[in-house]
This record gives sequence, structure tokens and C-alpha cells, in this order.
Amino acid sequence: MASVDSEARQDPETIPLAVKILIAGGFGAGKTTMVGSVSEITPLSTEEVMTEASLGVDDLEGVEEKTTTTVALDFGRITVNDAVVLYLFGTPGQGRFWFMWDELAHGALGSVVLADTRRLDTCFPSIDFFEHRDIPFVVAVNCFEGADRYTEQEIREAVDLAPDVPVVLSDARRRESSKEVLLTLVEHVMRRRSPAVTG
Repeated sequence: MASVDSEARQDPETIPLAVKILIAGGFGAGKTTMVGSVSEITPLSTEEVMTEASLGVDDLEGVEEKTTTTVALDFGRITVNDAVVLYLFGTPGQGRFWFMWDELAHGALGSVVLADTRRLDTCFPSIDFFEHRDIPFVVAVNCFEGADRYTEQEIREAVDLAPDVPVVLSDARRRESSKEVLLTLVEHVMRRRSPAVTG
């Protein structure tokens, strides 16, 4: 019985800080792929096969090969260390599911906005959403094969970002690349909360 009491007393010290991060962006930008590439658990995914019902509703220009779509959210987890665990929530990209974003954003430390240079305008609603709610975010340009390449500065100017918002060129399929994006976000949040600290 003493050992159970001892474990109970230690629990508050060993429970890691849970940090909620959103993975947002336009339809087909790679949100589900990013969550899947970096999650240490098998991610929860609500990907469903697209049907004829989405014709004329979902804009497939530039992503004609896409056959599935997220209809609720994606969920993954990555342990930073014994003290911090990141919980990743991938948002649905289509406009008809944006009503869910407020609920998903509740309690979020920050967000990654995935941008696809083939359809850069599809990341604008995500950027607007986080700017208007003063939620820290970074823009991660998912460098798709065959897509035109742009510099970070060109992307920044194209989407009219504030000077302090980081832009990262990334590959959502690669774990290390996705981890680098998340690290950039965490560092950005820390700088915003401690303006006197320089990175």
C-alpha cells in the first residue's frame, strides 16, 4: 500500500506539460501528411474518400490527383522530453468545415500554416484566422515535387506576413523536416512571450 501512495505523490511531478498545436492550411496542402510523418503514435485520421458530392464544392485545381480528404481532424503526438508533450491537431482545409476551427483552436499554443505554392491563395484564410485571434503561427511552405520554388522572402511578400512571423521551407513527408517546423513554432511562441529574449 505504501508503494501506491508513493506513486500517487510522484504523479504531479512526472506528468508532462501538454501543449496543443494546430496544423492548418488549405485543402490538399499536406496537413494529414505532416501529422503522420512526425507523430510518435499511429495518428488518428478522419480521411474519407472523396465522392461526387464534393464536385463543384471542393476546388481540385492543382491537386486533381487527390482522392481523400479530412472531414473532421487529424491527431498526433510527439514527446519533446520528459517535461513537454506536443499534441497535434490537423484542421480540415475545405471552407465548409471552417466552423470547426474555433473549437480546435481553443487552448492552442500556436499553429503551423502549411502553404502550397501551386495554390498559395488557399493558405490566406488560415493566416487571417490566426492573425485575428492573435494566435502565434509560422508558415511552412510544403515544397511539392514539380511546384515552382520561391524564397522565404518571396513567400513572405506574397502572403503579406508580419516581419516577425517565421517562414520555413519544408517537406511534410519527412519527419525531420516536420520536427524542424514545430521547433521553429515553439521558438517563435517563446520569443513572443519573452520579447526581451533574443533567439
